[in-house]
Amino acid sequence: MSVLPDTAWPEAPVRRGEPGRSWSIGATDLLLLVAGNVLLIVAMWLRHGGLGQLGTIGGAATALGQLTALLGTFAALLELVLLSRTPWLEQTVGMDRLVGWHRWVGFACLWLIVGHLLLTTVGWGATAGRGPVDEFITLLAEEPYVFMATVGFVAFLVVGLSSVRRVRDRLSYETWYGLHLYAYVGIALAFLHALVVGTDFLADPVARAYWLALYAVTFGLLLVFRIGAPLRLNLRHRLVVTGVVPEAAGVVSVYITGRDLGALRARAGQFFQWRFLTGGGWWRAHPYSLSARPDGRCLRITIKGRGLDSNLALALRPGVRVLAEGPYGTFTADRLRGGPALFLAGGIGITPLRAMLDELPPDHGDVVLIYRASSWRDVAFRAELDELAAKRRVRLVYLVGRRSDPALQGEPLSPAALARLVPDIAGRDVFVSGSEGFISYVRSSLRRLGLRGDRVHAERFAF
Repeated sequence: MSVLPDTAWPEAPVRRGEPGRSWSIGATDLLLLVAGNVLLIVAMWLRHGGLGQLGTIGGAATALGQLTALLGTFAALLELVLLSRTPWLEQTVGMDRLVGWHRWVGFACLWLIVGHLLLTTVGWGATAGRGPVDEFITLLAEEPYVFMATVGFVAFLVVGLSSVRRVRDRLSYETWYGLHLYAYVGIALAFLHALVVGTDFLADPVARAYWLALYAVTFGLLLVFRIGAPLRLNLRHRLVVTGVVPEAAGVVSVYITGRDLGALRARAGQFFQWRFLTGGGWWRAHPYSLSARPDGRCLRITIKGRGLDSNLALALRPGVRVLAEGPYGTFTADRLRGGPALFLAGGIGITPLRAMLDELPPDHGDVVLIYRASSWRDVAFRAELDELAAKRRVRLVYLVGRRSDPALQGEPLSPAALARLVPDIAGRDVFVSGSEGFISYVRSSLRRLGLRGDRVHAERFAF
């Protein structure tokens, strides 16, 4: 049963520049801050005699094992900070880039921890006159905090392997999400291990204060922005599902209302992390973009059934309570420079672009929307898009069908095809929304057409 909201979607003034807090720190400043901390960690390692241990094989391996442990711990904390939902980070760098950084920092963290395990085992074994395997078995049997660290390492290994692209593609979102929670177990065990056997904690009060401060800041950000801010949002707004409307095959729009929604200052193109308090899996948050311009009274998201939780969302009914975190994302009309623009949507990636169409400023210039879908059954919002295109003076192009379809004349998003559809594409701002594969392919085509990276704005629809 589908129930529409009892009020029509009202006309609202265009909001350009909201929610608009300007942060003075930028991405370059953030990179310099990270580099400064890395140099400080290396300097403290040197101060503790790191170079003085390099005279023997055992000493050198042990010293390098200490350094990789310190850098690996910093990388693990940095991973948490990158996805702490800290506003100045998200607004300055953008969630899309933060997720990419988080991924690569995670791999660096894993390799540093592997290096620490191998180097320390070799170093201690050489000093004691034992082989690496014998030394590792001895440490596990005699040192409880080494066993604890090994369990933490296994937790990191599980998280790292689940993030490898080929493995990630074979896992459901629910399984991947659950495995990633082991990262918190690994960090907690690594912290206890460092407290007991870490040189920086045992011998140097300054270094100990530095590391305790890093942990305090990291988990303080998590408490404030991953727990405190969502708790405040949901206590204030009390969100609830009021309508569920089919849009295409396996796709529904969910209408959500609550108290004082204008205070959210959400923008078309942004997303929230959503939890629906029904059935299983309510504790897992899913990122869904707004699919209509927020009007202060109602939020609309559109969901395609692709996994266990999203399939459950298709069966939502009015009255279900909702928990949300956000709004997040910088994929908004603010990025328009006032000149011509191209919107490129792949499948369910149409959702943020459909919302942005409704929030285009009056002076938006020439806009073309290209919507790629496998079949007409998969096209969502067709009536809405046609109406908005006429209203906002947007040229709308549907590219529907399989690649083998003769009507598409080959690959429809190749450089040649895009140049044929939009001859002046090199002078446009381009907004791309869709799956990882869709975005990668389109970006490759745009690069071959000569578009600069700062003119291409992307929203990955699967984080």
